[in-house]
Amino acid sequence: MNEFSSRRESLFSQISDNSLVLVSSGSEQIRNRDVEYDFRAESSFFYLTGFEEPDAVLCLLKKAGECQSILFLRTKDVEQEIWQGRRLGVEAAPEQLKLDLAFDIELLSEEVESLIEDIQSVYFSFAELADWAPMLEGWLSSQKAKARQGVQATHTLKDADNLLHEARLIKSSAEIEIMRKAAQISMKGHLAALKIARGGSADTLWEYQIQAALEAEFKHRGSPRVAFSSIVAGGENACVLHYTENTLPIQQGDLVLVDAGAEYQGYAGDITSTFPANGKFSLPQKRLYELTLKAQQAVIALIAPGVLYNELHQTAAKVITEGLVSLGILKGNVDSLMEDNAYKPFFMHGTGHWLGMDVHDVGDYKQQGEWRALQIGMVLTVEPGIYISEEVGKAKGVDAQYWNIGIRIEDDVVVTETGADVLSVGLPRTVAEIEAFMADKTAS
Repeated sequence: MNEFSSRRESLFSQISDNSLVLVSSGSEQIRNRDVEYDFRAESSFFYLTGFEEPDAVLCLLKKAGECQSILFLRTKDVEQEIWQGRRLGVEAAPEQLKLDLAFDIELLSEEVESLIEDIQSVYFSFAELADWAPMLEGWLSSQKAKARQGVQATHTLKDADNLLHEARLIKSSAEIEIMRKAAQISMKGHLAALKIARGGSADTLWEYQIQAALEAEFKHRGSPRVAFSSIVAGGENACVLHYTENTLPIQQGDLVLVDAGAEYQGYAGDITSTFPANGKFSLPQKRLYELTLKAQQAVIALIAPGVLYNELHQTAAKVITEGLVSLGILKGNVDSLMEDNAYKPFFMHGTGHWLGMDVHDVGDYKQQGEWRALQIGMVLTVEPGIYISEEVGKAKGVDAQYWNIGIRIEDDVVVTETGADVLSVGLPRTVAEIEAFMADKTAS
C-alpha cells in the first residue's frame, strides 16, 4: 500500500458507514485571452491521490461496510492531447493510482446520483459550497423523488475539511523527508541570491535579477515551481510585508529581504533571509538584525511537544520588546509594553504558521477556544521581523538612523520528540557569517 492509499484508508476509518466523500482537483483558470494559469491540483485532492490533472473528482464511498475509491477524470483524447498535453485516462487510472474504479468526468453527475442512494452523509469542502451546491441540489431532489421506492435521502452534509485538515497537519516520516528536500532546495536558492548580490558588478543590481537567480536555482535542483510569489525587497520595500513587485534597483547601502520557497513533490519550502547589498551591515542595521535573530533563536529553542502555539509568538514579542527598549525605540516597562502590544507597529505579524502542501498550511491553531499544543510531526515556520518605515518612524519618534529598515528571518522547523529539527539549515545567519560569505567571492 502506497502513501496515498494509506491516507484514503485512514480517512475511511474516520467516517461513518453509508457516507460519501467528494474531493475535487479543481479546474484550469484563464489568465488572459487563450492563456491559462499554470495548473496545480487542490492540495487535499493531491494528498489523497498523488494525481495532478485538472477536472478530476475523487469519490470515497463507504457503504454497507465496504469501501471504494472512485476517480472521475478526463478521458484520453488524441486531438486535445496534441494541443494541451497528455492525460492519464480512465483505463490506466485504477492500476496506476491504486484505485477501485475510474469513470469519465462527464459521467460524474449521473454516476454519483446512483452512488448516493441510501447514503446518509456526504462530505465535501464547505469552502467549495458554491461549486458543489447545484449538483448536490439535483442529487438530493432525485433521492426525495424516490422516497416511495424505499430510497432513503441523505440527511447530513459534513465539512470534509474538518477531517482532512487535521490529517494534513501531522506529517508522516515520508512527508517530512519531502519537506526537508523542499527546504534544502529553498536554502540553495537563497544562497544563489546572496551570491549574485555579492558579485561586485559596477552595474545596477535589480530586485528581479535576484529573483531570477534564486528561482533558477530552485528549478536546477528539481523544483518545478515556486511555493508562492517570491519577495525580493531592497531598502524601504522590505517594510511592505507582501512586496512582490520586485522591479526596483537595489542601492548599495540597502538591506535586501528575500522571502521565497521552492515547491517539491507538492510540498512548500518557505525561507526568509536578510542581507546587506554591499556586504556590510551598518550599525543600525546590525543592531536590528541581531535582535531579530535573537528572537528567532529563542523561539526555535522553545519548540517541543506540549508547548502551546501562542507561547512561540509571546516569546518572540518579548525578546523584540526588550531589545527595542534597549535601543531607545520603545520606552517604558517591558511588561507594561507587552500588555499594550507596543511592539506591534514594528512587528505586526505572527511569528510563524503551519507549513505543508500549502505555504500557509491547514490545521486549526486553537481547539475549543484554547491554543493547541505542539505535537510531534507538526511543521511550522519561525519568522520574527522588525520593520521601521519612515512613516512609522516619524509617527513613533524613532531615531532616523533606523528608518526604512525591514528585517525578517525565517526557517522551516519540524517538531520532534526532543524539540526542533530545522529543515532549512545551511544559510549564513549571524552578522559575522553573512559578512564573511559576502566578502568571499569563491565560497559556494
